[in-house]
Amino acid sequence: MLRIHTIQTGIVGIKSRQPHGEGHGGRRLLNTLRDKNWVQVPIYAWVIEHPEGIIVVDTGDTARTGQKGYFPRWHPFLRQTANKFLIGPEDEIGPQLQKLGIAPGDVRQVVLTHLHTDHAGGLHHFPRAEILVSRKEYAAAHGLNGIIQGYLPYHWPRWFTPRLVDFTSEAVGPFPASFTLTKANDVILLPTEGHSNGHLSVLVREEGRSIFLAGDTSYTEQLMLEQVVDGVSPDEKVAAQTLKRILAYTQANPTVYLPSHDPEAEERLSKRQIVPVPEMAGAIL
Repeated sequence: MLRIHTIQTGIVGIKSRQPHGEGHGGRRLLNTLRDKNWVQVPIYAWVIEHPEGIIVVDTGDTARTGQKGYFPRWHPFLRQTANKFLIGPEDEIGPQLQKLGIAPGDVRQVVLTHLHTDHAGGLHHFPRAEILVSRKEYAAAHGLNGIIQGYLPYHWPRWFTPRLVDFTSEAVGPFPASFTLTKANDVILLPTEGHSNGHLSVLVREEGRSIFLAGDTSYTEQLMLEQVVDGVSPDEKVAAQTLKRILAYTQANPTVYLPSHDPEAEERLSKRQIVPVPEMAGAIL
């Protein structure tokens, strides 16, 4: 039997304009950078207990974010976030898995929606697992240019050599390609670029519904419904196209939509609360 668990690996502070970008192009990012108001959001990861093996989606962050020098001081955005993480050692994904009765060594695969530290900071707990990340994301995260874009590749474990995902399988609804992770064809990776250059999401098919583990495609379900691009996506048009595809999928298929920083995501998963459609919630489209 397939089961999905929510794990909260601490809290992070983000700019109030980060979930809901203002302006266009470089001005949108600049408005986010200049914002002095902060809000706190959870950092969620997900555990899929699957008959073919345990799959973890994102690893949350690490308590090391509180250590001096973890973030580069020269980076205008990362410098501001340095003291905005509330994560203790007990909040990391390894100890949290133990509470579920799952040893990190029992995890078969780890899928990373993207490589920002609040999604990949807990990688060190999984040296024996197969790690999957999109090829485009992995390439974007390297070197100085990667750090400028908000990645911290120098904190990755030395053994980190992920399996690089190319989306070559058939279309899934409005998504032009996919990557099938399980033989049962019930866990599928989808390209959802926008928040980062190679962002992916994980679609889990349950009887009668889909569970959409969305990473940072949006910060809340409501922002997805409103088709609001966040304040840090490098390409606004690409992010908007991804949101359009997600909305189209959720309107055609009963779907539980779970962004990684949505405070209501855990409850929606527990209740299997599907995304509202127009007849339930007015004219969304």
